[in-house]
Amino acid sequence: MLAIRRASPIIVKSCRSISTVHNVSKVSPNDRDLTQYEKVVISRMIRVDQSGEVGAYYIYKGQIAVLGEDPKLRPLLEIMWDQEKHHLELFDNLVGEHRVRPSLLRPIWEAAGFLVGASTALMGKEAAMACTEAVETVIGKHYNEQLRELRAFRNPNRQLDYLSKTVSSCRDDELEHHDIAVDHNARQAPFHSLLSAVIKQGCKSAIWIAARV
Repeated sequence: MLAIRRASPIIVKSCRSISTVHNVSKVSPNDRDLTQYEKVVISRMIRVDQSGEVGAYYIYKGQIAVLGEDPKLRPLLEIMWDQEKHHLELFDNLVGEHRVRPSLLRPIWEAAGFLVGASTALMGKEAAMACTEAVETVIGKHYNEQLRELRAFRNPNRQLDYLSKTVSSCRDDELEHHDIAVDHNARQAPFHSLLSAVIKQGCKSAIWIAARV
């Protein structure tokens, strides 16, 4: 019950944030066309973010496949999994709106995400939480870098504003997941430092690859 009480505000916060995103995108007065440079930049961002959310979706799916019988942990995992589903829907929509070529390696992101989620869950609850902590650390920093890049554009328009709001909202959710993982003994996992370093490097490599393939 503690996990549910702690995590429940996330849903409210996330829904409120995404609602704000849609409202802002509709009322923005600046509807100028994107420049070719802006199209290239945001296409890369959207492709990488969609790939990352695919991986996150399957990480939680793998964790639930292993730890789904735990009556205390399953509700917490399902709450975070539901948020990742929503994030993926947002970036799927952006892929369609901007006609972005998705990563050609999506089947690999799916398989890798499930493998990482399931294998760390098999190591125990703490290792599963350590996985979440490591992944969300990298993703939080990645989204912050994207926000700085987006805000550097001198003449934002509706599309850039919507993407910024979406990235910011997802970033906030991912950092909430990080904090929940820490609160649920992520740092008590066996070989925590090594496990965290390996997962972080894997995430950074996946980001680099998804931006290109």
